[in-house]
Amino acid sequence: MYLETLLKLFLAFILGGIVGYEREHKNRPAGLRTHVLVAIGSTLVQIISLDYVNLKNASIDPFRLGSQVISGIGFLGAGTILKEGVNVKGLTTAASLWTVACIGLAVGCGLYFEAFITTLFVFLSLRGLKVIEQRISKEDRYYNLQILAENVPGVIGNIGKELEKLNINIIGIEISGGEDDEAVVFLNLKTPNYICINKIVEVLVKIKNIKEVKVI
Repeated sequence: MYLETLLKLFLAFILGGIVGYEREHKNRPAGLRTHVLVAIGSTLVQIISLDYVNLKNASIDPFRLGSQVISGIGFLGAGTILKEGVNVKGLTTAASLWTVACIGLAVGCGLYFEAFITTLFVFLSLRGLKVIEQRISKEDRYYNLQILAENVPGVIGNIGKELEKLNINIIGIEISGGEDDEAVVFLNLKTPNYICINKIVEVLVKIKNIKEVKVI
């Protein structure tokens, strides 16, 4: 029994380390040590559950503690998610932490083949699918903006001129009245992939008579 427990924890160490290595290599918030600890911890939880049921002949659900791991790992994943402007980073790392916890539970149950195959697919997803994402990102992007501006002549023209300098096409525009002498302009933009939305907002807010720019 002790040898099997040692095997399970060592296997969790290796499998969690494989995924953690990839995240560490990408310099993500949760790297090698975090993934290893999650895998080992979830494996231990499942070992405790199964051993308690087998040794004590207890009539309890052996997967109750494991289910708490799956739901509870969310707080750790949330800590890896960062918001920078309109961009959200860390979702992939949060997902890998949750998956590593599931891998640890599989190891704890003795489902070694399932744990190995899952780890393989996770690693390939993190490594291989990045190429496909980069190809997709080469396509044009679309954004919707809401602009609050003073209702004076020439504002729309100035917006068009600044966007033209960035090779951005306005494919849709709608103007409605705001409070007093204000106007609300809704823009649907088609932008090259190398232009980030933060850059667009930065350029527009510098235009005279523009009060506010929001991404919607």
